[in-house]
Amino acid sequence: METSNFKDHLAFNRLYSPNKLTIGIFLPLRVYSGNLNDFTAHISLIQQMDEKGFGAIWVRDIPLFDPHFGDVGQVYDPFTYLSYIAGITKNIILGTGSIILPFWHPISLAKVSSSIDQLSGNRLILGVGSGDRAIEFPAFGIPFESRGERFRQVLEEFRQLSQTTFPEIDSSLTSMNGVDLLPKPVAKQIPTLITGASQQPLEWIAKNGDGWMTYPGSTTTKNDTLKLADKITAWRNLIPNKHFKPHMTNEWIELSEDPYFPRTPLNGGFVLKTGRLGLIELLNEWQHAGVNHAALGIQFSKRPLHDVVEELAEEVLPYFPTLLK
Repeated sequence: METSNFKDHLAFNRLYSPNKLTIGIFLPLRVYSGNLNDFTAHISLIQQMDEKGFGAIWVRDIPLFDPHFGDVGQVYDPFTYLSYIAGITKNIILGTGSIILPFWHPISLAKVSSSIDQLSGNRLILGVGSGDRAIEFPAFGIPFESRGERFRQVLEEFRQLSQTTFPEIDSSLTSMNGVDLLPKPVAKQIPTLITGASQQPLEWIAKNGDGWMTYPGSTTTKNDTLKLADKITAWRNLIPNKHFKPHMTNEWIELSEDPYFPRTPLNGGFVLKTGRLGLIELLNEWQHAGVNHAALGIQFSKRPLHDVVEELAEEVLPYFPTLLK
């Protein structure tokens, strides 16, 4: 029987269990087009997701807008946005996918994440990464080439600050002796899932991450998902003591009104157009491959968002229910 290091953690156990897959939604619900009022209008849909039993809401950490990259994300600061969402929801898990650790000081990260975890009732999950937008790093005064080393340091010190009473730290980033950081997380620690490679070897990710977030690769056929299964198996074989650590992936979808519409890649494979039966088929393949949570992005939907959320809730979510109510 696989065991977990988070047996008392509400968010972890609501989303993750061996051989089970749950569903979350990536924000934004529409691509930013210059009008923040669109995002305000999405609040009722986020509350609808909470009421319908979706597992999680996910936000990304994109501090600066690069017009050549094109992806603005949800615009808002991820922790500020999650704090607001926490106040208007009751059950849905609040996830980051992902916080760019090299841009954060460990004290600031520990303070804000533990505060949200406490105020939301233990609903926070942290996806963390090293960052891949080279143009952002000079703005923070951080060499892009050193992001892997800084990622490890911030993660280690963040955990010390979050989990240890009066930690003693003397490093190039932090010097603490005789003072403590409050609050601490509800369950004494916050799960941190490593995103992609984050400039680390697979053995390090298996040992030091509380889980792993990866892109799924192609999602058109069953043979595509077999490659994902091989990757997950190779990672899990390296996890010490056979502890259960969850795997998470995501896909941007355009959900067709036709339930039989076949899985069809759009935009060079960046978006998957499919009917709900094809989506259920894909999610089942992911579950068999060892994926424990799937975050779906619906911002490229051509249909009204309310209709998409309603169909996912009524026709797809029952097959992959959230684990704890």
